[in-house]
Amino acid sequence: MDSILVRGGAPLHGDIPIAGAKNACLALMPATLLTDGPLTLTNSPRLSDIRTMTTLLRSLGAEVQSLQDGKVLAMSSHDLTSDTAHYDIVRKMRASILVLGPLLARTGRAIVSLPGGCAIGARPVDLHLRALEALGAELELKDGYVHAAAPAGLKGGKVSFPFVSVGATENVLMAATLAKGTSVIENAAREPEIVDLARCLRAMGAEIEGEGTPTITVEGVDALNGATHRVVTDRIELGTYMLAPAIAGGDVTCLGGEMSLVQSFAERLQATGISVEETGRGLRVARTGNRIGAIDVSTAPFPGFPTDLQAQMMALLTLADGVSHLEETIFENRFMHAPELTRMGANIEVHGGTATVTGVAGLKGAPVMATDLRASVSLILAGLAAEGETTVARVYHLDRGYERVEEKLKACGADIERIAA
Repeated sequence: MDSILVRGGAPLHGDIPIAGAKNACLALMPATLLTDGPLTLTNSPRLSDIRTMTTLLRSLGAEVQSLQDGKVLAMSSHDLTSDTAHYDIVRKMRASILVLGPLLARTGRAIVSLPGGCAIGARPVDLHLRALEALGAELELKDGYVHAAAPAGLKGGKVSFPFVSVGATENVLMAATLAKGTSVIENAAREPEIVDLARCLRAMGAEIEGEGTPTITVEGVDALNGATHRVVTDRIELGTYMLAPAIAGGDVTCLGGEMSLVQSFAERLQATGISVEETGRGLRVARTGNRIGAIDVSTAPFPGFPTDLQAQMMALLTLADGVSHLEETIFENRFMHAPELTRMGANIEVHGGTATVTGVAGLKGAPVMATDLRASVSLILAGLAAEGETTVARVYHLDRGYERVEEKLKACGADIERIAA
């Protein structure tokens, strides 16, 4: 199993290109199941999760070609051969559940295994199932699989989520495009990935209004056509690399970054004393002072502070001047990186959904273990500022969501390398 070795102390200077959004691409890829026309995605990230979704779509009979070194995905579902998403593929990634809505809408039938993924909380799929039932789906859970049927096709309906769910919003949004009549999705997720999916579906012929607001309205159509769509910039990768010069020192431009994607995060970062400037090339981030200020952070659905940047922000705040508090409101088990940061000399206390971080003068390199995707990169960030060597084990988590992280950081002066197992 590969590991990442970081020798801390080197400030970062230069440019870091930001890839297309993993979470957007994983929702866009199943949209190919809605049409027999070709769907081409450009600006695709080159990640293991994308390969897993590719394998899943191919198992259903879709054609998926990876072109231009993986940056373009050319897909076609003109001849689907299966309506079953098997456990051996689905267990690897929670986003696999996103084939449920499109399969059901297109074929009237779907059998999908309950999914797996990072162990950062229960993240049940009940909201997905209730939403599809509101569109007339007949559902049964049996032997670890969701058996869904709509013999006469889905029908427009009202979906009102008790709390915001990005995945459930994506699933029912795709299904509603082929439902008969009007569907209204209330308390819908507002994330940029939802907006990106709606734009792609509209290019395919869907009639959608209200994406980016809490209420989305979909007028079902008889069929969708193919399209070409550029995947939106990955706001989580963007925020992660914005933190790199903040923690290590230096001046870095995150190419392609837009403030609108990370407004809440950028405001909290600026509150620590870090300079964030939007330029014609992206977001320029610089650390000018010796010590950053302590802040409080509370995660929230978009446009709030992203839960997917909480671990990385914690790494920065271990070196703040004062006491910071991080409240995790999205996932109940997302502080597993805290003990690993403590091994590096951080002072962190976790009580329920709140972590109290008392800043220390410096971190020391240590062997640490990645527990999930975002935790893995938080340990790498900490390693950039730590004295000595930090070895991050179990980086298969990292490869699910970050494209060639060691190459991007090394190009800006980081002393970092991948150690093959």
